[in-house]
Amino acid sequence: MTTAPLSAVRRPRSMTFVWQIAGLIIIISLWWLVTDVLKIWPPYVFPSPKDVWEEFSYGLWGTGPQDGKLLSSVGSSLRRVALGYVIAVGLGGVVGLLMSLWRPLRETLGAYLQGLQSVPSIAFVPFAILFLGLNERAVMFVVIIEGFIPVALAVSGAVLNVPPAWRTAGRTLGANNFGLVTRVLLPAALPNIVTGLRTAWSFAWRALIGAELLTANPGLGRLLEVGRNTSNMALVIATIIIVGVIGALFDLLIRTLESRIRRDYGLEAGA
Repeated sequence: MTTAPLSAVRRPRSMTFVWQIAGLIIIISLWWLVTDVLKIWPPYVFPSPKDVWEEFSYGLWGTGPQDGKLLSSVGSSLRRVALGYVIAVGLGGVVGLLMSLWRPLRETLGAYLQGLQSVPSIAFVPFAILFLGLNERAVMFVVIIEGFIPVALAVSGAVLNVPPAWRTAGRTLGANNFGLVTRVLLPAALPNIVTGLRTAWSFAWRALIGAELLTANPGLGRLLEVGRNTSNMALVIATIIIVGVIGALFDLLIRTLESRIRRDYGLEAGA
């Protein structure tokens, strides 16, 4: 049996990157054609790439109406989502483990969490505002609840999917209850748990933007509302791009960790 050379394995990945860059160039070119050349819509409805770039420069490093606001909003949003995500992972991990070990909890709380997972994050915002007030705690509540649910369900499902033979082997080798959990169940469930952490990040990030949009706290979501109120569509599009880029970068980071763990466990072929 022959194996493909390493260059043949790497070529598809490099070509994918080339196609992605080419696609981006095509999108920007069509955008420029529609706005600057054909002028189908007025700038306040659909701004040109130049207008959006100016908002980036104003908000990140230049001077202008939004000087520094985009950069400070990025910092505020990242601080909130980082803290909320860490809390959600900690609480979700503990609750998910307890659900996997205790069937009554799994059949009650687990069922409720399954139902709540289908509720859009924006639906929690009015409850959070009325319960906690129009403040930072309301935003954090929405972020934590949206990150907590997928983590809890992922940990519970991952531990329950560990083959029973592994539990028996752990018992046979003398592991007590604590050792069985920490040295057998959790390590065996780790690949699926990391997948749940990736999902939780996506939920938490989207929940943060939605909560900031409806509250008075500074952040990227609030900046979207400022752009709407001032009819500054260039600022809205610039903020949307920033939200997408940050979300994609963090997703790529977690996906890289997930791929690394799956390769270590023999669940994915290495490049």
